[in-house]
Amino acid sequence: MLKKLLFIFIFTISCTPLFSQERPIEIVEEAKANRLFLYALNKNEQDLDVSITVEGTNFRQSKSVPRAVRVPAASKVMLANLIVDRGKKAHYTYELNVSDSLSSRALRKEFEPIKIEPRKRVIVYIPENCSSCDSLVSGLDKSRYLYTSYRFSEKPDLKAQLAPAFANAIVKIDSVTTPIISLGGVLHIKIEDYDQLLEEMNK
Repeated sequence: MLKKLLFIFIFTISCTPLFSQERPIEIVEEAKANRLFLYALNKNEQDLDVSITVEGTNFRQSKSVPRAVRVPAASKVMLANLIVDRGKKAHYTYELNVSDSLSSRALRKEFEPIKIEPRKRVIVYIPENCSSCDSLVSGLDKSRYLYTSYRFSEKPDLKAQLAPAFANAIVKIDSVTTPIISLGGVLHIKIEDYDQLLEEMNK
């Protein structure tokens, strides 16, 4: 299976004056045999209705009028299925219509959950004697968010790099038994579970 990530421009033909999604819909192209599948990636934290109009040569597609498809937050949904002419390469352009005004008439298709970047980048530093780190990391693994984690036992140099941030703190880095979390570059040592992390991320 061939996968190709394409970054696209959004051409809006609806009357919605301003969308509140933070990131544009991305299109992923996947080829299998003589089929070319176009998927929408929604890396926002809200559901969107998306329709696609494809034009070009060396392929066939349904002649029906494109309908809006519900693309849930943090998900991947197929928008178009092109049948490529044998021995040819499809050449196409497409236009997207994206709306956050969700319609009851939008098609509901199978979707695949994806991981997305949170509003604030999350880095979890795990001290040697952390009592709540496993629970927090488990919550992040089950969430929609991408994150990075490091264990001081495996990367002691990172502990040395962070130590100056605790120079004037009441609690020194060697005494910390909770996760040390960087949210958008700001260190936190009082976040012990995933719910607390979400609350802090959304501030």
